[in-house]
Amino acid sequence: MILRLAVLLGLTFAAANARAGEVEPWKERRNAIIVDAYELNSIDWEAMLKDKRIAGFIAKASDGLPESFTCTGDHGGDTVAHCRTMWRKYAVSRELYQTRRLIARSHGLLWGAYHLARPGNPVDQANHFIDYADPRDDELMVLDIEGIDPEKYMSLEDAAIFAGHVKARTGRYPVLYTNHATAKHIAANRFEHRLLSRLPLWYARYKPDIRNVFPMGNWEGYALWQFSSAHNCGKKRCPYRVPGTLNDIDVNVAAMSASALKSVWPHGALLPEKAPVVTFIASATAGMAPALDAKAVAVLKQPLLISRAEAESGSGARADTTVTGSIAVRAAEARLPYQSERR
Repeated sequence: MILRLAVLLGLTFAAANARAGEVEPWKERRNAIIVDAYELNSIDWEAMLKDKRIAGFIAKASDGLPESFTCTGDHGGDTVAHCRTMWRKYAVSRELYQTRRLIARSHGLLWGAYHLARPGNPVDQANHFIDYADPRDDELMVLDIEGIDPEKYMSLEDAAIFAGHVKARTGRYPVLYTNHATAKHIAANRFEHRLLSRLPLWYARYKPDIRNVFPMGNWEGYALWQFSSAHNCGKKRCPYRVPGTLNDIDVNVAAMSASALKSVWPHGALLPEKAPVVTFIASATAGMAPALDAKAVAVLKQPLLISRAEAESGSGARADTTVTGSIAVRAAEARLPYQSERR
């Protein structure tokens, strides 16, 4: 009885912690705050560093393909003058990146860098990111995917190539930064995007409550949650104001203390891949099991299948209970041989 009560209290405590990470976790003072910025964000470092909750800083590094230094040959239809202007901007932004890293690290902040992914050769972009950011072993690397339209953003197929090339060069995978719609798409099609769906998720959503979002595919939760930006921070109301910055600064939270965040910070490993979830829809009474056709048998041979009907009913019935009547098998999350519907 005492052991059962202890287990129950432990589960209740774990559930409370999970809920705390889903509803305005930035209000919990023990949780670490991480600032991320691009080159046009204004920062008064002396003022910002007075906020002791800020544990890390992630800076924009590279953007798409590298700029041309010589401005000879084809440069995307731009004029030579525009090409030279973009190179100067690139050179200044890279020096700013290096300066910000020097300041942040000297004050004990965790450091990270992100690549804004664009259409174009993903290997060249990965090389551009690594050469620009020059990531150290204890620094976070991030692939920023803003949407699934390949005309506007790097395609998800190219994003997997990008992530794989970063791993080949550095020995670590990047974290995936993306919004809810893109994360939901990747999760729903995780067997088509097996690499992306296993990258730790930096989740961008500007709402105070994300209950019922996770689990989502292989993601049990977020590594970081970007909860505040110019989208929901103004002069009158803002989820979190970072001293020394304007309303357009992006702010993130980790549902853990600064010391706990430091212990996992570089990430770099893939998340576990969950087995397919298969739904058994049955109307029957106990008795002899009917014969299954070849397609159904193929699905049932998949490893570690889960009966959603059993899980939802909470009946605790064994998955091998024999039934009579008609049986339909639905592959809910994977493109399996006998698939009739996605959820």
